[in-house]
Amino acid sequence: MKLPGHDAIARQADEHLVTHRVRLPRKVVERPIRQVVKRLLMAFAVLVVTALVVYADRAGYSDNSDSSVDFLDAFYYATVTLSTTGYGDITPVSDSARLTNIFVITPLRVLFLIILVGTTLEVLTERTREEWRLNRWRSTLRDHTVVIGFGTKGRSAIQTVCTTGLKKEQVVVVDPSSKAIDAATSEGFAGVIGDATRSEVLKRAEVHRARQIIIAPQRDDTAVLVTLTARQLNRGAKIVAAVREEENAPLLKQSGADAVITSSGAAGRLLGLSVLSPAAGMVMEDLIQQGSGLDIVERPVVRAEVGRSPRETDDLVVSVVRGHRVLGYDDSSIGDLQLTDRLITIVRVTPGARVTPHARPLPED
Repeated sequence: MKLPGHDAIARQADEHLVTHRVRLPRKVVERPIRQVVKRLLMAFAVLVVTALVVYADRAGYSDNSDSSVDFLDAFYYATVTLSTTGYGDITPVSDSARLTNIFVITPLRVLFLIILVGTTLEVLTERTREEWRLNRWRSTLRDHTVVIGFGTKGRSAIQTVCTTGLKKEQVVVVDPSSKAIDAATSEGFAGVIGDATRSEVLKRAEVHRARQIIIAPQRDDTAVLVTLTARQLNRGAKIVAAVREEENAPLLKQSGADAVITSSGAAGRLLGLSVLSPAAGMVMEDLIQQGSGLDIVERPVVRAEVGRSPRETDDLVVSVVRGHRVLGYDDSSIGDLQLTDRLITIVRVTPGARVTPHARPLPED
């Protein structure tokens, strides 16, 4: 495998420095420009209503310049009154005009100020509110899942783990693309914009507190560097990484990945199997689509199964996990099942049912 020089990668990162921001899921709201335009239109409507009220009672007003109030004077008076400027050149002199100012124009003035000042206050408080949400999110985030890369592989991985019961609040997506993070937050996941090969970006995703880390970037060399950084920050997390080429899988293992999935090799084998046996290819595709049809899951041995052979269980057992070894169902060394064993089984998922496999990483040698 030919990895680019570390200095070249560092220079490239420096040339494309971005502000590493954490984005939390939020409800879909109107665009800020649309909100401002809407409020300006509301303010203008209040101004027009006020001018019409003044013009309708123009006989009760006095203009110092010509003693009469026309339509332009009514708009002028409405403008200086609502903005609380009040030059005093046009004044209400009749009782009806003064009562109108008390009970109609004054409430309109308050409404006008609320519309304009409210927009400013909302902008000023938005950052404080978002900072409070971010601090609260960081303080409560524990044993979560961090997904590096929100491409096809990352999306599929998230969908699979979420079908087993993982809450969206326990998933953090890291991607250098703001569009990818926007897509992730729109689906209910927290997101961090930035280069995952940099430790400060992973720290913003709270990688040091994560339970599982899924690494699915577009490039194999990026996957290696991310794995090295993530393992340095978190020694106990389970790290699963994806690579395109099989020759790069050993490098990821050496970098600290617990499991490595070769995307191109797996796709090629599934293609070959589908050519030889289309039915077998359909079954394999069903197995890897979690949450529907046939699912392959890992579960603990229950007390009723202790002392039995794998063939005597109710589920279809594929393998037995004993300690750090994964044994085939027909391995003679299995003997009887033990309470500390774990079973990898194939089960059928019915609508509404949820199978939650245990996510504990296997013990190391």
